[in-house]
Amino acid sequence: MRKLLFLTLAAAWLSSCSRGLDYGPTVEAHPAEFDQQAATWIIWPDVDHKEGYSNAAVVVDMVRELTAAGQAVHMVYGSLESGEGARLALEGVAPSPELLLFHQIPLVEWWIRDMGPAFVVTTHGELGVVNFRFDVWGYESPDSPDAQVDAAFARRVGERLGLPVLESLMISEGGNREVNGRGTMMLAASVEEGRNPDWTRADMEAEFLRLFNVTNVIWLEEGLHEDDHTFLGPITTASGEPAYTVLTTNGHTDEFARFVDPHTILLAEVPEEDLDDPIARENHRRLQRNYEILSNATDQDGNPFRIVRVPLPRTMVYSMEPGDFVYDIISTLEYAHGHEFPAGEPVKVIAAASYLNFVITPKVVLAQAYGGASGDAVNLRRDEEVREILTQVFPGRSIVMMDPIPVNLGGGGLHCVTLHQPLPG
Repeated sequence: MRKLLFLTLAAAWLSSCSRGLDYGPTVEAHPAEFDQQAATWIIWPDVDHKEGYSNAAVVVDMVRELTAAGQAVHMVYGSLESGEGARLALEGVAPSPELLLFHQIPLVEWWIRDMGPAFVVTTHGELGVVNFRFDVWGYESPDSPDAQVDAAFARRVGERLGLPVLESLMISEGGNREVNGRGTMMLAASVEEGRNPDWTRADMEAEFLRLFNVTNVIWLEEGLHEDDHTFLGPITTASGEPAYTVLTTNGHTDEFARFVDPHTILLAEVPEEDLDDPIARENHRRLQRNYEILSNATDQDGNPFRIVRVPLPRTMVYSMEPGDFVYDIISTLEYAHGHEFPAGEPVKVIAAASYLNFVITPKVVLAQAYGGASGDAVNLRRDEEVREILTQVFPGRSIVMMDPIPVNLGGGGLHCVTLHQPLPG
């Protein structure tokens, strides 16, 4: 299968050359999120993951904070009805109209970080767009109608902006790729290898070199336990009750490890006081292994990284019932190990909560806060601890802490529903 994929790529390249065309532009760099930006892209949400928890309200707050800091926002919607709702909800939110631009583009999902374009800078100093295949985070075939719509989303954005598009046969999501903008990428092997079982690591590294000019790939192992695929079945909470993950990705890197400058990595950590929670214990095991990998890793120039540990919030468990958007989907999944979902009955779910799923822009960082949502004094204390860490690693940027629970209940966070567009080189 892998040989067939690369023969197809080779044939496409030879065919394009025979017509006097280049097989895509040559890439100079894949800019990091902490580098200079032109704008932030967001998709307007059409649904709430749980009744009474508004995704739209979170997006309105994000747009308000971003535009107040002078950041341009491109708001995408899929239908005319959705666009009317977005314009109405966002009326007057931006301090000036030129900071909020609207686009209608066909789409199914709203997690733009994953299915949206990966912006690159070409050797000519202009922007380009990388378009990967998409399999709805491993929940559908890449040939399914919904996956096909979202697999074309990045290409359509590139065409709208008049940018060259580099196509890839690999499945890859932006939330699993963290780059320092200088040639190093870190990612979770559980995700990348799970999406591309017919590709070796060497195959994928060669593709990342072609698409991003990445010369140094750090393969972390697994992500957070509450980010495991939902169809693997429920996991045991501190109370001993089973709880389901919420259509999660199986371990995206942006939930537990982030670059904040070319040499510094924030890595999640489980506080010792949480180790009576079986979910926290499993996270501790996984994160310690990832810490060992990063401690022995170097950047593209052979230099070690500075690693700053960031606490995880306490596990946050909610109830869902028929009629909740996520419930209605997870009740239809085919589960592993013969597990049967108790359809029609309320279930416990685990929010995809993490302090690492923050959004970086040139003047403001949008970070997730959990003390207010949980009413938990421990999480309130950790909110402030994380604010202090982010203030130290992002000097000159304002830190805005926001309640992300409506978004977390769908399997991601603020970073997952935003996408940065860099400035040309």
